[in-house]
Amino acid sequence: MKDLSKANNPYNDEKVISQCSIFGMMDTSGKRHSGKKVITAISNMHERGNGLGGGFAIYGCYPERAEDYALQIMYHTRASRDETEVYLNRFFDIRYSEEIPTFRMAAIKNPPDIYRYFVQPAREELHEIISDDDIVARRVFKINTSIEDAYVFSSGKDMGVFKGVGFPEEIAEFFGLEDYYGYIWTAHGRFPTNTQGWWGGAHPFSLLDWTVVHNGEISSYGANRRFLEMYDYICTMHTDTEVVAYAVDLLARKHGLPIETVMDIFSPPVWEQIDRMEQEEKEYFVALRRVYGPLLLNGPFAIIVAHHGEMVAHTDRIRLRPMVAGLSGDIVYTSSEESSIRLISPDLDRVWIPVGGHPVIARLKGSPGHDIVEGGKDIGGGEQLEAGN
Repeated sequence: MKDLSKANNPYNDEKVISQCSIFGMMDTSGKRHSGKKVITAISNMHERGNGLGGGFAIYGCYPERAEDYALQIMYHTRASRDETEVYLNRFFDIRYSEEIPTFRMAAIKNPPDIYRYFVQPAREELHEIISDDDIVARRVFKINTSIEDAYVFSSGKDMGVFKGVGFPEEIAEFFGLEDYYGYIWTAHGRFPTNTQGWWGGAHPFSLLDWTVVHNGEISSYGANRRFLEMYDYICTMHTDTEVVAYAVDLLARKHGLPIETVMDIFSPPVWEQIDRMEQEEKEYFVALRRVYGPLLLNGPFAIIVAHHGEMVAHTDRIRLRPMVAGLSGDIVYTSSEESSIRLISPDLDRVWIPVGGHPVIARLKGSPGHDIVEGGKDIGGGEQLEAGN
């Protein structure tokens, strides 16, 4: 992965500082939408980026192969592809594979070779009780740490990440994302904090069907990483957003915690506030801070977390990074800027600024719990929320 991480970095190792842009859109009815509106929305925040990273996550984009894991892999050399495909054939049943279609354009230089493989784990080679998700995650980490110049950047079912070095609108054109359809879309502009711009390092960061786009800088990276490594997560990117993706997988998938609890772990109240709480609430936060204290996210952040059936927008408690939410019928929007939402949906039913530390959660209709929640409260109906409330 060493050479791959140096590909297409026009600024050498110098950072071009700018603000990140993040955007999310979910149709809670499950209806799939073209990428056109999301591309337009993230492009409207062009000035927040710097051309070193852009990317999208799409859910529901592979309905014809919805039961297969879609491994999407970047290669810098033919040798790395050959070695990886030998490995895949050993540990997976490959149902279908192809080079991901891309379109030549002047703005995109030196892209890696990008392939996708629709696979099922080969269980007969294992001598332990383990879930298919754990098998896939284990193999992803193995490829990313042991095969040089190969990088698995997406590994979930019926979803895909599409990212690279360029502005988001350029990455969208490169992959032809206007022709993809999904019921959840997230998007990001810029590049990962504290690393050079390279194809694998663009957002979203992903493991299985979890994806994260992030605006901010998490200074607790070291503590977060060390905690995750105790649970066999291997952090290869040296960037704060990667640990958020792995932390969500650990807490929600492996430990079975509700996403609301995951967000409380990321941004709990300070101890002084906890001391003033009623006993039941106090015990809840004390337990979270004692057990999962190393996964507290320290520093300014706004994140959009997605997986099948759910999209979550969340900020630090003092809102050091912007986040706006909007609602139009069944569609929930979240963005760094209200203008991007208004551009593609001028007549919103609601628009508001989420309370810091209180996630806005959109779920598919018919899922357990309310369709749209903020801070544990149903906001899918009732009185209109105004910006700032």
